[in-house]
Amino acid sequence: MSFELFISGRYLRTRQKQTFISLITILSIAGVTVGVMALIIVIAVMAGFESDLKDRILGVESHAVLMRHGGNFSDYPRVLEYLKNADGVEGATPFVYTQIMLRSAAGLSGAVLRGIDPASAGRVIKMNTQGRRKNADFSLLRPGSKIPGIIIGKELARNLGVTEGDVIYLISPRGMISPIGLMPSMKRFRVLASFESGMYEYDGSLAYIHIEDAQNLLRMGASVTGIEIRVTQVYEANKIAEKIVKDLGWPYWAKDWMQMNQNLFSALKLEKTVMFVILALIILVAAFNIASSLIMMVMEKTRDIAILKAMGATDKNIKKIFIVKGMTIGAIGTFLGVSLGFLLCTLLKHYKFIKLPGDVYYLTALPVKLEMPDVFIISSAAMVICFLATLYPAHQASKLNPVEALRY
Repeated sequence: MSFELFISGRYLRTRQKQTFISLITILSIAGVTVGVMALIIVIAVMAGFESDLKDRILGVESHAVLMRHGGNFSDYPRVLEYLKNADGVEGATPFVYTQIMLRSAAGLSGAVLRGIDPASAGRVIKMNTQGRRKNADFSLLRPGSKIPGIIIGKELARNLGVTEGDVIYLISPRGMISPIGLMPSMKRFRVLASFESGMYEYDGSLAYIHIEDAQNLLRMGASVTGIEIRVTQVYEANKIAEKIVKDLGWPYWAKDWMQMNQNLFSALKLEKTVMFVILALIILVAAFNIASSLIMMVMEKTRDIAILKAMGATDKNIKKIFIVKGMTIGAIGTFLGVSLGFLLCTLLKHYKFIKLPGDVYYLTALPVKLEMPDVFIISSAAMVICFLATLYPAHQASKLNPVEALRY
């Protein structure tokens, strides 16, 4: 062991002449511990929210959507055949998309209508049905009925005041031209089921019908709006979509799930960064305490420093003694903070003792997802802040003149 480490250890273990210095040291360790623990818990909860939100969005939306410039396209069977053998593609299904109005005896509401193919939609749209959420059973949709079936979101059904088996009217803006102008078309549909994805935006506005009924309603013939694609690697969706467009050529274009929800995930990322900066200020305050305790220790240990210098210790040796002591305080605080952060995250994840109101949030317990890169960044940031806090006191100690210190 080098004598710098030995002396730093003695300074940490021995009782200080000034009790106040020991108190500041304990408060410094406690400050770093609280700051690191709070950062780990908050970042883990925010990562859990982001992951849960992504799962819910991808339970309703596809990983990528293939469209055609100029509107609808009718040669989609050829494209589907190509996508069956495309690398990285797990499934593909055609869809029809439009905005409509739904009217019942109890109310009227706008909605987003999606015409789907039940035979292939289940391979692309995979809702997460954890807890009390209810999946959409697309196999119920069958074409050619006198009163076609429709599946709507739970909140949309509540707004319309309908349940399974009720008949509602679907009003489409694409109607027919009459002597008095354009008349919207109206068709009766029977509510076959309702689904709950956990996202109010989808549960309150989304409705599914069979793709053939949607084509007849919108007078599209055999055309579709686009093709939804599910890929094997979620975060490779952008590259896979670009390759598909490159292979098919113009006039096709595609966008992945990250582009479709760019604003939402950008806001979550910004919020996570801001919370990291705000909570890092707790560690910064603790670092000021470390600097204060080291400055006061330099004043107390003036005689020791002078004797060490007189015995041949260099400025570098003296500086190292106080840097090692400050870093040890920071390391102890960081270790305790990481340990307590892991413990509390584990308790939150398994016991869920913090409940959220279900009528306000889309979940009832705090989601926790502890990621090791986040823990590494937090620990590294804490150690860097503590290191910077030791530089000034260590520099002042190394510049001490032993002659002046020993004269009296």
